[in-house]
Amino acid sequence: MKITKYGHCCLLIEEKGLRILTDPGTFTTEQNTVKNIDVVLITHEHQDHLHIDSLKNLLKNNTTARIITNKNVGKLLDQEKIKYELIEDKDNTKINDVLIEGFGTKHALMHSSIPISSNTGYFIDNRLFYPGDAFTNPGKHVDILALPVAGPWMKMSEAMDYALELKPRSCFPVHDGVVMQGMRGFAGMMAKNILEPKGINFIQMNDGETKEF
Repeated sequence: MKITKYGHCCLLIEEKGLRILTDPGTFTTEQNTVKNIDVVLITHEHQDHLHIDSLKNLLKNNTTARIITNKNVGKLLDQEKIKYELIEDKDNTKINDVLIEGFGTKHALMHSSIPISSNTGYFIDNRLFYPGDAFTNPGKHVDILALPVAGPWMKMSEAMDYALELKPRSCFPVHDGVVMQGMRGFAGMMAKNILEPKGINFIQMNDGETKEF
């Protein structure tokens, strides 16, 4: 599996010839020009995960791309007459022999005064779990974890406990667009010091980097 991190939560995942893009949001611009995308996964409706204008540009450049998401995102896409497929908690589909499964229902709590939105994490080909904005346990072995490390709904210690709970072979940081570049190295060092003694390989991925897993 090859993964390119465009930034924050926008990833290009290449597996068995299938090219999957996650969460084209406002923190990245690469999704506006990327080509040959087969599938777009959208976990929830917050703008750092779904930017409608970026999605429209993406679809202009990838006219056959299939969008997979949940009902709340679907309502927004209906308004724009954008086609999509629903894959929510415990749903699955197989595209070009790549299994895509949905896990989870709710976004993590940001504050008691803020309504909780929906959130669907996606498990790709029994290897990579991308949870979106939640600490969902899919209840099955995770080989690679896209680990949220920062945001208004979490703290770093919760991210570490989440990784220790799932025990992936490897993990790399996402949802870090809110972190200053100079602080990302500190967060990565902390993650390595905590996770690697427990047998979890933490791989620092900077924006624009591609790694083979």
